Amino acid sequence: MKQSIATTLSSFMLLALPAFMAVATGEDNASVQATTMEVHKSPTCGCCKNWIAHMQEAGFAVSPVDHANLFSLKMEAGVREQYQSCHTGTIDGYVFEGHVPAKFVQQFLQSPAADAIGLSVPAMPVGTPGMEMGGRFSPYDILLLKKDGSAEVYASIASYDEQF
Repeated sequence: MKQSIATTLSSFMLLALPAFMAVATGEDNASVQATTMEVHKSPTCGCCKNWIAHMQEAGFAVSPVDHANLFSLKMEAGVREQYQSCHTGTIDGYVFEGHVPAKFVQQFLQSPAADAIGLSVPAMPVGTPGMEMGGRFSPYDILLLKKDGSAEVYASIASYDEQF
């Protein structure tokens, strides 16, 4: 079946639009490509796989790395025990501990605090991305982790919809 010139041109424009936009706005190709996140997790954790899917749906390229024991990796990254969860994502030296919604990872990466190492959602709150359980939801805080080992509230999430 032959395509018309208009159809071919339309298809070309849809494929080429991101590159044209990058040139028009002064962005280079690296900033147009997906941000890559390495996720350190247990090989048997289902909620980690669900969170990875959430991050991929938000445009992150995710590289999962399975570990038998994550505790020492988390401690070396500066994530103290009280701020830990089931998996640790890393991007450009920053850590994203637990079920941090992609929206807040993106927000943090746009303007990281000078004294921050990343964000954490300690434990595994019901209703966070990857921890969905029907209509159940528990309000939670996203913590800003600091280089000195302390943390402060980065965002308070009171409803399921605030995560997206």
